[in-house]
Amino acid sequence: MFESLSDKLKKTLKNLRGQGKLTPEHVDAALREIRMALLEADVNYQVAKDFVGAVRVKAEGQEVWKDLKPHEQVVKIVYDELVNLFGGTSSRLVFTKQVPNVVMMVGLQGSGKTTSTGKISKWLADNQERKPLLVSVDVYRPAAREQLKVVGDAVGQSVYADDTTNDPLTLVKGAQKHAQELGYDTLIIDTAGRLHIDDELMVELEKIKEETKPTEVLFVADAMTGQDAVRSAEEFHNRVGITGVVLTKMDGDARGGAALSIKQVIGQPVKFVGVGEKYDAIEPFYPDRLAQRILGMGDVLTLIEEVQSKVDEEEAQAQLQKIVNNQFSLEDFRNQLRQFKTLGSMSKLMKMLPEQMTGGMSLSDEQSEEVEANLKRTEAMIDSMTIQERRDHSVINASRKTRIANGSGSTIAEVNQLLRQYDQMRKMMQQMNRGGLFGGLGKRMMSGMAGGLGNMLGGGGMPGGMFGGGGNDFEGGGEETTASLAKRLKRKKRHKKKKKR
Repeated sequence: MFESLSDKLKKTLKNLRGQGKLTPEHVDAALREIRMALLEADVNYQVAKDFVGAVRVKAEGQEVWKDLKPHEQVVKIVYDELVNLFGGTSSRLVFTKQVPNVVMMVGLQGSGKTTSTGKISKWLADNQERKPLLVSVDVYRPAAREQLKVVGDAVGQSVYADDTTNDPLTLVKGAQKHAQELGYDTLIIDTAGRLHIDDELMVELEKIKEETKPTEVLFVADAMTGQDAVRSAEEFHNRVGITGVVLTKMDGDARGGAALSIKQVIGQPVKFVGVGEKYDAIEPFYPDRLAQRILGMGDVLTLIEEVQSKVDEEEAQAQLQKIVNNQFSLEDFRNQLRQFKTLGSMSKLMKMLPEQMTGGMSLSDEQSEEVEANLKRTEAMIDSMTIQERRDHSVINASRKTRIANGSGSTIAEVNQLLRQYDQMRKMMQQMNRGGLFGGLGKRMMSGMAGGLGNMLGGGGMPGGMFGGGGNDFEGGGEETTASLAKRLKRKKRHKKKKKR
């Protein structure tokens, strides 16, 4: 998402580098480019105009950060205004002591209400220890209520159904009573939609809202409809009074103008974004993190949360201990590959890393698929080894290599390449360990493991190695990736040897 806007903003801001002092002409040129980038990203015209005006006021004002270079000051201003444009802070769902708390899902037909109802119920159960009950009051669309039942079963959440009535108000009353009796603390109502906004739809929603007194009314919009989504949100807000927005299909919208405009136009925040078809592919909307992604600063916090939720912590700690003790085997590496694959596509992960770590490199969907194919091939080669070979790669001789290659559908050259890269990675880990670089689990650990994995895959089709050769520092942190650390440690060793002579 936001690929087009992100590329143009980064290019514009990059052009300001090297300027010892920014003149009004420099600022004007940059602001023209920023304005065009916003409009091409389908941002509302007035929103784009106000955004550029706010950046101009700050850029031409007296506010100066002593520690920042001129172009960095503009980047900081643009970042601050992007965060402000998105809503400033993350807005979580509001819950009270009322039982059950009611969440109404509203929007046009085809926007993704039913799927979003399931996704949000799963997210609340997994992340906020809520106990949701779902109910569909869409009595018009064929099989709409059956569809919610299918979604509910898929996400493991209960769905209230009453086949004896087709009255929306009777359904919500029954669902509320059922939730109170069985201890469900959250009732999520999947309401009916239309292909267009009409008075009949709005009257029905107003009645449901009056009956259930919801704590949240979430408008679900298809991000790919752009400004149409913004206009629909505005009309729903004027009639029903929405409290937040759920933007679906954000992963398929390269422009992202709806997300950029919606908060400023209707005054209500985006609360969730759908980023894929799977039922766990929904994220809370964090304005600061999204601004960082757009400007190439990465989104390490979201990546860490992904790792924490999908990677077994005890196993990760055990693997770290093996690295420290120089016991990291091919078997451990295979386990790490399997954990790595649970985090999602390589292109998605690359977007979460700062440009300083990736060398500004991004992956297309085709390249991402190629990398994932290489991961599978690497795993297949390790699977074709015996337990002894996986735990001690030094026993692998020519005849064993032939057997491994035949068993995994690869070539002897590919097996040799795997072993060579694995050996290089182990040596780098040893050097990092001797340098005391595994003392913490923060950026250094992420950098080291990412760089090591990059070296393992570097010959398998990734342009420039997984992270652009691994020779870049983190932004402002001075923490290096594995390849640059290894080179620096080797230089230190050579320097010490020369001194001894």
